[in-house]
Amino acid sequence: MYSVVGCKECHNLWIVENRPETTQCRRCGRRHQFKKLKKFAETETSDAAARVRSSMLARRSDDGEFVDPDEIDLEGVGVSDEEFLSASGLDADEVSEAGERATQSGGSRSRKQVVLDALDEQERPTAEDVVTYATDAGVPESYVERTLEKLERAGEVTVTDGVYRRL
Repeated sequence: MYSVVGCKECHNLWIVENRPETTQCRRCGRRHQFKKLKKFAETETSDAAARVRSSMLARRSDDGEFVDPDEIDLEGVGVSDEEFLSASGLDADEVSEAGERATQSGGSRSRKQVVLDALDEQERPTAEDVVTYATDAGVPESYVERTLEKLERAGEVTVTDGVYRRL
């Protein structure tokens, strides 16, 4: 939990994580009891708290007093995803399409999962069959051999006449 709090002396705003007994103003150095400070906003993430603090600073009244947090509209705060991607030199449409392809294909599999899939998808998988399947999926041969040994030692697979079977 993150809280946006303000100093009663110098009107500085800062973010406090969790609920400490005391906190110190970074501008004037005054120490405050946390429970007595006004909490302008409480958020789950530090990023959200930073956005609230920034918005409050931008909308501070002319006399330096804090703005009522209920009057703050956070919808327009920050840059959009498209603006961020464009500023980073990326095409937002291409990024969106890549994201859709990744979710449609089920995402990537771990190397161990590729080995397990090789055992499941083949009728009578030998070590050579599993290595061929896994290397076609980009898994190094040395990793496949070590994984097969570990699976056998762990009792997850058995080998009979060179044919692997999952247990």
